[in-house]
Amino acid sequence: MSIGYFLKVWIIPIISALIIASFINKILFFNIVLPPSGSMIPTLNDYDRALVSRIYNMENTKRGSIIVFYSQELDKLLVKRLIGIPGDKIEIKDGIVFVNGDRLEEDYVKNIDDYNGIFEVPEGKYFFLGDNRPNSNDSRFWKNPYILSNDIEGKVQFRFYPLKDFGWAN
Repeated sequence: MSIGYFLKVWIIPIISALIIASFINKILFFNIVLPPSGSMIPTLNDYDRALVSRIYNMENTKRGSIIVFYSQELDKLLVKRLIGIPGDKIEIKDGIVFVNGDRLEEDYVKNIDDYNGIFEVPEGKYFFLGDNRPNSNDSRFWKNPYILSNDIEGKVQFRFYPLKDFGWAN
């Protein structure tokens, strides 16, 4: 077997596959291990592993999506539920969320608290809450409750570990 044949049959396809995999990982998708915060229980649990699609246009997201973003204030990546988009008025009464006057249907929230507050989401910014409201350090408690669109990394699509929870994230 010649060196040329070996390169053509083995090395070039392997290098090509690595380049394509790297492209997909950097441009289209990435994996995340959920940090130990408890804020998304029972939807997502601490240390779950999930596939995240990159977001390049926030207009393609909708309220209720599970989003990965960087918090400048906390200096770390977080995973929370998108509640408010630019221009929204968020009012929370005894833990019940109202967006622009309408009660938000949140079947994913199993534990509520008695929090009360009003927020107006500025242009280019977003408002996030965890699903486990009594145990979530989210927009309600930050000095700056809004996240810039530039700090939003992606949308959680699919949980692949643990295997017992394998499936779409919603």
